Amino acid sequence: MPELVLYQSDWCPFCRKVTNYLKNRNIDIPLKDPYADAATASDLMGMTGGRQVPCLSIDGVPLLESDDIIRWFEDNWK
Repeated sequence: MPELVLYQSDWCPFCRKVTNYLKNRNIDIPLKDPYADAATASDLMGMTGGRQVPCLSIDGVPLLESDDIIRWFEDNWK
């Protein structure tokens, strides 16, 4: 299984869409908030050039957009 990290923030409705999907399917991956932690913001900026959330890091490769993230889990999570 690849190394996964979800960059998200509680205020973001698209992030809540993804985190609710994960919760409802008992998928537990690390969550990081780039708006609450400067080091996390720097990591996300280095990976994507911005702070757009949600962003799923898959082995360090970013995947943006909530629908695309959910689709990735539907296709790849076993």
